[in-house]
Amino acid sequence: MGKFWTLLSFLHSAAGPVVMLLYPLYASVIAIESPSKLDDEQWLAYWILYSFLTLVEIVLQPLLEIPIWYDVKLLVAAWLVLPQIRGAAYIYERFVREHIKKHGLLKGQHHQSPNGKGKHKFVDLIVPKKVS
Repeated sequence: MGKFWTLLSFLHSAAGPVVMLLYPLYASVIAIESPSKLDDEQWLAYWILYSFLTLVEIVLQPLLEIPIWYDVKLLVAAWLVLPQIRGAAYIYERFVREHIKKHGLLKGQHHQSPNGKGKHKFVDLIVPKKVS
């Protein structure tokens, strides 16, 4: 029973990096190389949400020291990753896009100040320019 429990513990520990990093990394490379934009949206949305989740986890670390946190995070990541569900694209379309539009963070939606300069100079700095 000891070897079985050791194997089960190893699989449980390895599931996080495989589900949250290895598979999304592989799928992102495939998405970049494919002509479809649909998979690009899914994987860009995944990395946006995964980054946000990681930042929240860092900030709330003391509160998240509950025994089931790893399992909850793994289930959420699996839901975001599974191509049949497209959870990351769903969350992005339903929630993230609305907040971005609401706060005018998309290019072309900048509020102009009286002196004619854009209000979001930082966003202009970090958003890559389109190459024709």
